[in-house]
Amino acid sequence: MAARRSKTAARLRLAGGVLLLALAGAGWWWWSMRGWTPPRSAFPSQGAELSAADAGVNFTALKTIGADFVYLDATAGAFAHDPAFTANFEAARGAKLQVGAVHRFDPCQPAEKQAANFVMQVPRDAKLLPPAIALEDLADACPVAVSEAAVQSELTTFINEIETHAGKPAILQVSKAFERRYHLAARLDRNLWLIGNRVQPDYAGRPWTLWTANAALVTEAGGEPLRWVVVQR
Repeated sequence: MAARRSKTAARLRLAGGVLLLALAGAGWWWWSMRGWTPPRSAFPSQGAELSAADAGVNFTALKTIGADFVYLDATAGAFAHDPAFTANFEAARGAKLQVGAVHRFDPCQPAEKQAANFVMQVPRDAKLLPPAIALEDLADACPVAVSEAAVQSELTTFINEIETHAGKPAILQVSKAFERRYHLAARLDRNLWLIGNRVQPDYAGRPWTLWTANAALVTEAGGEPLRWVVVQR
């Protein structure tokens, strides 16, 4: 009986040690990611993506810490838009940053209405970076069933309409879940923007153009962590 209790205690101590090591590793990862960005030698062009929740960003400070460009959330779905987009756009331009606009695509809503929302909010400006379409939400939660073919059809319509407005091809910011569900990277011939903290993503099956390399970079440019993005040469 004593031997059995000794073995049980040893197992518990071992399990506790493994747990402490795992917690220490997770803590180290979290702390190291706070200030990590990919090396400039490999990725000379770097910048940030800002959402409507990233209020109070100092764009001059963002430029100072090494951002060459910034993508700003402009619209989402058929009706939503960031009320601070215009002010942020002007402030970023004033800080000598290149600027791009992001639309968050909603597979539950008609492409024409989403395109109209984007066109109303984002100026036609040849100096803007290619428009980016964030593909995160799945159609599984739509109140009316939407097939995979319908998602691709509506997305294609949306792409065509905003590209006509922008005068340049769009870039697709595809999440891993969206790509796993719809496999659009191989079907739509557009540059890709992929997401993967610290590890270069390969889930789209072909090379990416933009990479969100750190989704929680802590900087002096704002109170909230930034999504840091690099460009593939």
